Amino acid sequence: MSHSAITDELFFDRTGLDRDRVEQIVRDSLSGSDDGELFLEYRQSESIGLDDGRIKSASFDTPHGFGLRAVSGEAPGYAHASELSEDALRRAGATVRTVRDGHGGVLDLDRPAGTNSRLYTDANPLSLVPFAAKVSLLEELDAYARARAPRVRQVMASLSGSWQAVRIIRPDGSDAADVRPLVRLSVSIMVAEGDRQETGSHGMGGRITYDGLMAPDQWKAAVEEALRQATINLGSIAAPAGDMTVVLAPGWPGVLLHEAIGHGLEGDFNRKKTSAFSDRIGQRVAAPGVTVVDDGTIADRRGSISIDDEGTPSSRTVLIEDGILKGYLFDRLNARLMNTRSTGNGRRQSYGSQPLPRMTNTFMLAGAHPPEEILASVKKGLYAVNFGGGQVDITSGKFVFSATEAYLVENGRIGPAVKGATLIGNGPDVLTRVAMVGNDLKLDQGVGTCGKDGQSVPVGVGQPTLKIEGLTVGGTAL
Repeated sequence: MSHSAITDELFFDRTGLDRDRVEQIVRDSLSGSDDGELFLEYRQSESIGLDDGRIKSASFDTPHGFGLRAVSGEAPGYAHASELSEDALRRAGATVRTVRDGHGGVLDLDRPAGTNSRLYTDANPLSLVPFAAKVSLLEELDAYARARAPRVRQVMASLSGSWQAVRIIRPDGSDAADVRPLVRLSVSIMVAEGDRQETGSHGMGGRITYDGLMAPDQWKAAVEEALRQATINLGSIAAPAGDMTVVLAPGWPGVLLHEAIGHGLEGDFNRKKTSAFSDRIGQRVAAPGVTVVDDGTIADRRGSISIDDEGTPSSRTVLIEDGILKGYLFDRLNARLMNTRSTGNGRRQSYGSQPLPRMTNTFMLAGAHPPEEILASVKKGLYAVNFGGGQVDITSGKFVFSATEAYLVENGRIGPAVKGATLIGNGPDVLTRVAMVGNDLKLDQGVGTCGKDGQSVPVGVGQPTLKIEGLTVGGTAL
């Protein structure tokens, strides 16, 4: 079934709304505005959590509703409701017209080109697997983890999924639809030895069905990885401090790239000139060999979207090429105000949120160096394999990230694990300190969630092994 047929059934057949009348309300409400759209959403979501051998939480929600937006100049008028009715749409139209009436502009919409791209299945993961089977999986996972090592003291695991259908209708008569599955398995294991306790965690997911997570080889691999991290950290020593060479492992450490650099390349920050990268198109912002892209068109990836939440097809956008800043990520509003086109990065958390320029799957492309060569070149430094939380200041680019798995490196050899290492630096500056780029590009396992202005959206990150010179490392005492 086509996405249009699925969303016709959800938003018109079930509700009794007449499509022609809805389109007329949109035209009347947005006439005279610079931009705008009607965003319709239906979502099913669930989450099941296991802790200490028992199912401690389970939820199932079916939110649905609409958001109607009119944009005049840079001022948006937005109204949303969980009621899908003609009366609710007309009330929303009256609300957003106040912005239009204060502007007196002319509707000037750039209709995005259509696409037949299908990046993921439209099957509903939640309905394909019985609830009992999901509970059974978590219980089996718990038993397997505890049987693997006597030092296991606690196992926490969760299985979550959603199925989102969206329809975007514009006053020029164009509309677009998408149906998006999303699943995730998360595992956290605590191990103990004497008085010391350490935790390891791992997750996986994507725009797939639960089948890919419930296969025994997949969830067992997640358990093994979480257990490996926890066991290694039991033997960790205090992290050193100071400026040193840092090697970042491939894959999930790309979250540092996402936070420290990616947000600074979003269009709103650059239009307002609050980013450290503002007005630097065409300038060198990174070392030669550093190329960074945002690509929402990769099949089945967590951050991928066939269309964004304004109806623009997703795309692959080169942000930095061989160290030169090439572009920013745009939604329609910021693209129009900067006299360019949307890159398909207008994303929103739900119908209750306005679209913002957001990343999809953001990663650095591979270079020429084998990872073994990169590590062998380090006389003394740190090898950071996994990261936890971090903070970044968009204006200055300054960031702080904590490493959940890291090792000392001396004379090209990986040494003992260290605990509590933090990486401190400046996003634009750290790119210039990249000395070697590995040939082993890896994307994360499908667990990323990005927050901005109170909205959360699923994203992907990735990178090859990287060698960075002169990065500040903050240490800790055990």
